[in-house]
Amino acid sequence: MGMGFRGTVTDAPDFDASADAETLYNAMKGIGSDKEAILDLVTGRSNAQRQEIVQAYKSSYGKNLIDDLKYELTGKFERLIVSLMRPQAYHDAKEIHDAIKGAGTDEKCLIEVLASRNNEQIHDLVEAYKDAYGSDIEEDVTGDTSGHFKKMLVVLLQGTRDEPGVVHADLVEEDAQALFAAGEEQWGTEESIFIMLLGNRSVNHLQMVFDKYQEIAEKPIEDSIKSELSGDFERLMLAVVQCIRSVPMYFAKRLYKSMKGLGTQDNTLIRIMICRSEIDMLDIRECFRMRYEKSLYNMIKEDTSGDYKRTLLALCGGDDDLAGEFFPEAAQQAYKMWEISAMTKVQLRPTIRPASDFDPAEDAQNLRKAMKGFGTDEDVIIDIVANRSNEQRQAIRQAFKSILGRDLMKDLKSELSKNLERLIIGLMLTPAEFDAKMMRKAMEGAGTDEHALIEILVTRSNEEIHAMNAAYQAGYKKSMENAIQSETSGRFCQILTSLVQGAREQGPADWDRALVDAQELADACNEDSDDMEIKFMCILCTRSFPHLRRVFQEFVRCSNKDIEQIIKKEMSGDVKQAMYGIVRSVKNQSNYFAERLYKAMKGMGTEDRALIRIMVSRSEVDLFNIRKEFKETHDCSLHEFIQVETMVGDTSGDYRKTLLILCGGQD
Repeated sequence: MGMGFRGTVTDAPDFDASADAETLYNAMKGIGSDKEAILDLVTGRSNAQRQEIVQAYKSSYGKNLIDDLKYELTGKFERLIVSLMRPQAYHDAKEIHDAIKGAGTDEKCLIEVLASRNNEQIHDLVEAYKDAYGSDIEEDVTGDTSGHFKKMLVVLLQGTRDEPGVVHADLVEEDAQALFAAGEEQWGTEESIFIMLLGNRSVNHLQMVFDKYQEIAEKPIEDSIKSELSGDFERLMLAVVQCIRSVPMYFAKRLYKSMKGLGTQDNTLIRIMICRSEIDMLDIRECFRMRYEKSLYNMIKEDTSGDYKRTLLALCGGDDDLAGEFFPEAAQQAYKMWEISAMTKVQLRPTIRPASDFDPAEDAQNLRKAMKGFGTDEDVIIDIVANRSNEQRQAIRQAFKSILGRDLMKDLKSELSKNLERLIIGLMLTPAEFDAKMMRKAMEGAGTDEHALIEILVTRSNEEIHAMNAAYQAGYKKSMENAIQSETSGRFCQILTSLVQGAREQGPADWDRALVDAQELADACNEDSDDMEIKFMCILCTRSFPHLRRVFQEFVRCSNKDIEQIIKKEMSGDVKQAMYGIVRSVKNQSNYFAERLYKAMKGMGTEDRALIRIMVSRSEVDLFNIRKEFKETHDCSLHEFIQVETMVGDTSGDYRKTLLILCGGQD
């Protein structure tokens, strides 16, 4: 854990509660209130000092400060300031009370608070709840929840987890085996084992258990929880595991979700910023910057406004985009993250599978009927094309020619239009033809779409790149390499040329060589930018992905920096984007695609080409994994997101309907 105090809000020196009470009284006197004076004072004092101010205010003016603040202020700013004035345990109590007593239960709030608090905080919360609401928190929580979810909440409410240092060395392996046996090894999961172990063993002990588990299962325990458990219970157990691994990283993720889903979840943002401001906000900031390529400070600045924003920024403290080094907590987290990434065997899952009872001749006839005569039956076309595998679609193309003597692609192009046409044609092409076409589209016309070139070339296997090269040559009578060289230049052109060879090494990591590579990259960071770029290119464009995971893991150790941050800080333009794309693909390719989808839909107007490219090309590879990553990062399913973001301009709804079939489930 971080050394000493890692908060951003501390006791103010030369503190005088009565003088502060008077300042607040004057700020609220008369018409309108001096909000700036209020927020400066409140964020400039520790919670303990704020309690003294509340007392002094009552002594001096015979009034309740919180009531006066509620009366004078409004909206989110009021919620934030009033929440800051409560003792932390009472704020937690109010959050839990509101989560249960509101319309519908706010499970996410229950999960976040109960999974992240230590024993002492839990005991204080239980007391505060009883004092504030005159009822027993456990009774209220159990009255409003059910099943395994309820049981685990009860376990957490006891606040009886072993204290951090307690490790039962002789039980580590046994516990890991027990968890493995309870989930992965049998039909039906033995939830009680998960509840008992994850609810009672100490943080240090469980960290060792998770390492052991990873060895046995060849995947992190999070992946097992996702596949074995479901619903609120799954979400609670994931939160518990994340808090065991690193509370600051857990909160960094929660903060990101609160600002980057559909709309800002202000309650979550307020709750975390207040609660952690006197505990570990510095560690959270550091984890945030490492994971999301920008500082927490800047994200709050972009996502909020007015006095509310100013107060949140005061609690956040500084802007980390100005610094480059890691604090110990974040370096450890970065190392761990790469290690887990290196050890995990990912099972890729598609969303589109071959149709059973497939009859290409019948499909061909039905497609012809749908397009014949006046008007087009889009529903039939969508239903056939989106629900067949690519191999089956190729058989339909052939049957269409053999039976009807017609070119299905030409017919589809003349009957469909706009995005629906692009999407259906994309599905009908072979993957290699589609990739070649997307590369062509990215290079033709006025501007070059560098993001598309990068995304395609950094995520395709050698075989896919060779097939794409052949399809490009066949379709456009020109080699893709020549096309790239005439459309791009400089170092960026060299990187794409290297990738388009499809000559990346295959196979597992070579440990000794990984250490040498990592040291070379670390040394290159001190050279001039040209030499640095060349060194990075030589390693990042040629080594196998499993090997690079180990290289990037060791890089943290050699340089005390994360490779992503170095690229962000030291490189620029397309070269930076290309290197960054490689690193993101190596770290977690499904997550890289999920982020590309988010950006395609979240910018000004939807970038339909990017949306179509990813949905078509990944539907039979790993779109299921991408969906899961999307949900985890944005707290909102890909399905829901597509539905909301593609409404504009899609008057018939056919385009969206087809995308949603490709997306599969609703998560």
